[in-house]
Amino acid sequence: MSEMSTNEREELEQLRKEKASREAAEKKGISFKVSEKGAVSVYGLGRFPVTLYKEQWSKLLDQADSIRSFIEQNKDRLKVKGE
Repeated sequence: MSEMSTNEREELEQLRKEKASREAAEKKGISFKVSEKGAVSVYGLGRFPVTLYKEQWSKLLDQADSIRSFIEQNKDRLKVKGE
């Protein structure tokens, strides 16, 4: 059997990382996919995926602290799924 080339080793390592990432997400119940139109879809949050384009995810993630603060300030008015 011939030795793997550097490129093949890199590709194999990338596949291992992707597999580990998918397995970790599956344990959490959340997974990510790239849609046909090139957006990021998040599965496992609800019945339907949440799909946004890269720049939309960046804008949303930049506001993480504001979102957490808003939730905390309004926690008495917010419902928890299943309750």
